[in-house]
Amino acid sequence: MRLRQRSLRHLALWLGAALTAFGLVPVAAHGAMATAGAAANLALNKPVEASSTTQNYVAANANDGSTSTYWESSATPATLTVKLGADADLDSVVLKLSPDPAWAQRTQSIEVLGRAQAADGFSTVKARTDYTFAPGANQNTVTIPVSGRYADLQLKIHSNTSGYGAQIAEFQVNGTAAPNPDLTVSALTWEPAQPSERDAVTVHATVRNIGSAPSAATTVDVGVGGSVSGSAEVGALDAGASATVPVSIGKRAQGSYTVSAVVDPRDTVVEQNNDNNSLTAAGKLTVGQSPGPDLEVTDITSNPASPAVGSVVTFTVKVHNRGTSAVAAGSVTRLTVGGATLNGTTPALDAGESATVAIGGSWSATSGGATLTATADATGLVDETNEDNNVFARSIVVGRGAALPYVEYEAEDGKYDGTLLETDTERTFGHTNFATESSGRKSVRLDSTGQYVEFTSTSAANSIVVRNSIPDAPGGGGQEKTLSLYADGKFVQKLTLSSKHSWLYGNTDQPEGLTNTPGGDARRLFDESHALLAQTYPQGTTFRLQRDAGDDAAYYMVDLMDLEQVAPAASKPAECTSITEYGAVPGDGIDDADAIQRAVTADQNGDIDCVWIPAGQWRQEKKILTDDPQDRGEYNQVGIRNVTVRGAGMWHSQLYSLIPPQDAGGINHPHEGNFGFDIDDNTKISDIAIFGSGTIRGGDGNAEGGVGLNGRFGKNTKITNVWIEHANVAAWVGRDYSNIPELWGPGDGLEFSGMRIRNTYADGVNFTNGTRNSTVFNSSFRNTGDDAMAVWANKYVKDQSADIGHDNVFRNNTVQLPWRANGIAVYGGYGNKIENNLVYDTMNYPGIMLATDHDPLPFSGQTLIANNGLYRTGGAFWNEDQEFGAITLFAQGPDIPGVTIRDTDVQDSTYDGIQFKTGGGAIPDVKISNVTISKSNNGSGILAMGGARGSAKLSNVKITGSRDGDVLVEPGSQFVINSAATRTVPATPGTRQGL
Repeated sequence: MRLRQRSLRHLALWLGAALTAFGLVPVAAHGAMATAGAAANLALNKPVEASSTTQNYVAANANDGSTSTYWESSATPATLTVKLGADADLDSVVLKLSPDPAWAQRTQSIEVLGRAQAADGFSTVKARTDYTFAPGANQNTVTIPVSGRYADLQLKIHSNTSGYGAQIAEFQVNGTAAPNPDLTVSALTWEPAQPSERDAVTVHATVRNIGSAPSAATTVDVGVGGSVSGSAEVGALDAGASATVPVSIGKRAQGSYTVSAVVDPRDTVVEQNNDNNSLTAAGKLTVGQSPGPDLEVTDITSNPASPAVGSVVTFTVKVHNRGTSAVAAGSVTRLTVGGATLNGTTPALDAGESATVAIGGSWSATSGGATLTATADATGLVDETNEDNNVFARSIVVGRGAALPYVEYEAEDGKYDGTLLETDTERTFGHTNFATESSGRKSVRLDSTGQYVEFTSTSAANSIVVRNSIPDAPGGGGQEKTLSLYADGKFVQKLTLSSKHSWLYGNTDQPEGLTNTPGGDARRLFDESHALLAQTYPQGTTFRLQRDAGDDAAYYMVDLMDLEQVAPAASKPAECTSITEYGAVPGDGIDDADAIQRAVTADQNGDIDCVWIPAGQWRQEKKILTDDPQDRGEYNQVGIRNVTVRGAGMWHSQLYSLIPPQDAGGINHPHEGNFGFDIDDNTKISDIAIFGSGTIRGGDGNAEGGVGLNGRFGKNTKITNVWIEHANVAAWVGRDYSNIPELWGPGDGLEFSGMRIRNTYADGVNFTNGTRNSTVFNSSFRNTGDDAMAVWANKYVKDQSADIGHDNVFRNNTVQLPWRANGIAVYGGYGNKIENNLVYDTMNYPGIMLATDHDPLPFSGQTLIANNGLYRTGGAFWNEDQEFGAITLFAQGPDIPGVTIRDTDVQDSTYDGIQFKTGGGAIPDVKISNVTISKSNNGSGILAMGGARGSAKLSNVKITGSRDGDVLVEPGSQFVINSAATRTVPATPGTRQGL
């Protein structure tokens, strides 16, 4: 059925092109262009939004063509808005409830409002009137005559006599499309028609305006294998006119590729129909291998594999000749690491042969790890058929932090023509403060055409990530704008920047109270854009982000840029079965969730051994889980088990969602969302990306951002090299015992490694519900909306005496810019460890926190904080009255015993370096040794608040540059600090506050 639907879609596109060629205009999909003079329901399956919803009675139920589903608001007044996509001349609005006689008679007071496509706000179309629905009397429908030309229609329902919220089963808008352009891609060809790897390829996209009005100029994007590979301008087109646009996509490696194109990808042109802007070529672009030699690096080995800081490390590099002819001995295989450049000599290699090349010299391992970059034929001795596949990179873990595969460049450290933004001394947060939310507390603003930020790369790169901020749309919801990328002065491409997932408004300290609706203070101002570039740029390339004439955001904030050498897409392992065998098609914009689910279910049932997600963009609008035939629980809460999912790499195999979770409907809990995976046990997921559709946590109708990975997780589950972005939570490990008691099983021995977690609305990874013996290792977190990593030993478990979160480890991770809450936190449990991590730039909370708020099971045994580095952490929150240290221990209720803090550096803290906070419990016998605390800007090196109870013993603790002194015990405190440096100083009135 899925394949048939796709075939029909392509047939419709072909027929449309054929009819237009003869001067005829076809009927567009979904009734968007009704036959002239005939009114049609223009609202069917169009985007629809509600001010609030109850349970799973979501807005999408109101225009799905079925009266068996309905929308219900949480309260009245409430609004329901349908977006037609373009102006239409309207003649009526039809509203329906269920025809089931069980529905009692009710009267709803309804106002109809409209907004034209060029207007900013809504105006009244039909004044508030009472309408009676009586399904029992066969009167479940009311028809409201309207007139005028509008693109969006809104119902404002002021009351419902039934006592429920507003209720609508079907919201129909009848009318005819007003004159507007309608852009389509009618043909795709390329030259050369049969290229080799040596050939640069140009795709020719024929764009036609099948609408009834002229179109302004726009762009067309061409995708290859599911990823956008080129873009070009499309000039203005009269109604019925067409233009063939050349789009360069560069050279391609040997293989077959799906080619697609979409016109007006950023919706700059208002069209009669936005559902027909794309076309996927019927044939594949097949790139042949050119005869001749071709060297590539396939692996780097270090000895030792995970060295200590200062260790001498040597290397070997595996070189493969994938060409068709032999290579003579003598080419240089080069490896760069840190500031070292090391060389080896490659032996003679026949076609298809590999060799392990010993690299001369060594490297002294530095803390924080490094990127190893190896290049075959580094001096260009061999004339290869493909010169773009010689570079291979991987990371090596050393000392603290994750071994990041990219190099990060701060805007303020580069060359720039713009305005430098710097934060205030208290790093004020939550007041639309761009500098406070910037890495290093600095960023650069570009206001004028020609302004730029520029960096010189220190290693080879073929990808870019830009952390940036552009303004929100005037009415909220974000917008997309472009920024131009140059390399060594040559234009590379336009980068698409978006504010869709940023900009939360409100003064509340509770994130659930923030809103997407503009007004007042704003926070979460930054987001990220990424692109895989068409070629590798060598070390020493000058990259420039520049505001050109077409880059028309009101301003651009550039915070940082990541440059990475991404390995080529991996090939499908022999034991795996591709999701394409189950009907998935990359890059076509059609939901692939059902195909992915069929493949995962086949693996779970033992029909296949492994699920393969090939390189490409795959749309997913349903959580992958196990359907529960018993329908236990309010929502489906059964995860997958005994499943292996593998991809071609996080930059290559990417799942994405477009529908906000609260609007997705279906069987998924809104909190868990419509993307990612629900996992119960023994599941391996690796080398993919999961890009969610969340925009908020709470606010605006209790909307939720969705969860990338959730479930019980069980035993033998490993998550490796997975990129998760724009989720409420990236990974929530654990379910309440009460969900489905017979499936109880906490995470045990779970491993996360190589994770890349970005731009969430709540936690990064949370180990809860009795999770034990589990690890997050060598992973990076940036811009999380709650704790980047946490152990929450909560009470919603089977046995509170046994199911306590314990022996979990957060080791060698890098955390940046949590915009709310902690870098790393532990709430209760025992044997948990925080080791070898780097935490930077928390907005308002500690870098590391141990606490007994959130009502956890008690702390016991030992909790270790060792060998961490914290930089610019801590902050003020809760009405800005409570000031948190870089490391904070907060016994709100039960005690926090058995804490060791050692071998740690705390630098440039916003308030105190280490803080013992006022609470109802004690913090006894804390051991602090080999700790350096420097520059506590607005506090002390170590502070015990007036209500704190407990004791700490200091050994080899060095404190310098603290505003309020080295060690401060506030008056009235029962906390004892055993150290020769201890002194008790009266606190300045009003400056240090407890709970």
